[in-house]
Amino acid sequence: MTPSHPKNIIIVGGSLAGLMTGLALKRLGHHVRIFERSPTSLLQDQGAGIVFGSEAQEFFSRHVNVNRKFHVDSLLRQTLRRDGGVLNQDHRGQRMVSWDLLYFCLRACFDGVKSGYCEVPERQDGEGKAEYVYGRKVINVKDLGQQVEVEYEEKDGGSGKESSEMVIAADGPSSAVRRLLLPEVERQYVGYVAWRGTVVESEASELLKETFVDKFTFFHGSGIQILSYLIPGENGSLEPGKRLINWVWYCNYPSDSPEYKDLMTDSDGHFHHTTMPAGKIQDRLWTQQKQHAQDVLPEAFSDLVCATQLPFVQAITDVLSPQASFFDGKLLLVGDAVAGFRPHTAASTSQAAYHALLLEGKMKGEMTSENMLDEMMDYARHMVAAGQQMGNRSQFGDAGINLKEIATSGRIQIDK
Repeated sequence: MTPSHPKNIIIVGGSLAGLMTGLALKRLGHHVRIFERSPTSLLQDQGAGIVFGSEAQEFFSRHVNVNRKFHVDSLLRQTLRRDGGVLNQDHRGQRMVSWDLLYFCLRACFDGVKSGYCEVPERQDGEGKAEYVYGRKVINVKDLGQQVEVEYEEKDGGSGKESSEMVIAADGPSSAVRRLLLPEVERQYVGYVAWRGTVVESEASELLKETFVDKFTFFHGSGIQILSYLIPGENGSLEPGKRLINWVWYCNYPSDSPEYKDLMTDSDGHFHHTTMPAGKIQDRLWTQQKQHAQDVLPEAFSDLVCATQLPFVQAITDVLSPQASFFDGKLLLVGDAVAGFRPHTAASTSQAAYHALLLEGKMKGEMTSENMLDEMMDYARHMVAAGQQMGNRSQFGDAGINLKEIATSGRIQIDK
């Protein structure tokens, strides 16, 4: 239903949280512009697997009408011993997706971007206008009373200011908007990283297929956790053989160590604070990591790591904002800008979807602003604490991670 007075809304950040929030608001009839700091379209395959949690499933069921299936089903979870035998199994299904599939399906619905991932759906009655603007870096926000002024720099060196009735900061755990408002809230590296990569299913050995296809598989060692599951392949393909075996390997690197500085310095000599992109890892370090895999991992995991062509590295961090609303409710933080969870929780995309659904409910008058903010902050505090507990026990303790905790920690159900 079109609101009697559609709002003009600016969203800062054009990844999943910004797109989900923008799409929900567009469906309600509001006019939405997304400011994305990247100067070009996010066309690269992010190579990242995502657990398709209940909140994300609910959002896509409501709003992403592209007439396709999004996920790969994982039929059971298992933990391997060092010798490759099965230590335990948990027969419970889970759904896995990929960042790029979700991104392009959201873009198809938000602003009609065409891709090989899905068809662009027809515009729905009552929808607002939508625009996605590249190369716009926000450098200041100001409360003007009835509106919020957003100051930005353009990719071509220009600058400008625009005002809107509402601003939503969906610009990630290193949020520039949050930094302007709460400079004391800083993203903190916690002493370990995630090596990540994928292998095309058809190119995998029989051992890899037997171990990882249709399974969510773990191995725990001293200061080590590695896990693997299937995700959609090129253009979001769910066809057996075209899917990707996705792996994540957590390894400890103290923040002040020369090893960490070396790891996060790319092949061109540039230091990266949070993510070492695929293709930029120093060859020497990747050779060392593959040898390390052979020394400490079960054979199937070692073979999976060594078969990977383009690994990348993500530093694991913590961040939690003490509040999500500013300027009398005219500026709102959402997604990782509120709280950046450790990936053990598998809850980052779920949080982004949850925030979009909560805001939708608030804009429709189904809940108060106070209730929405309470739900957002309770979820954030709970999941930050859960991620810290699981990560610290995995990397710095000896108990490993309880597979059932990963599935049940903090999941919040959204009523249809």
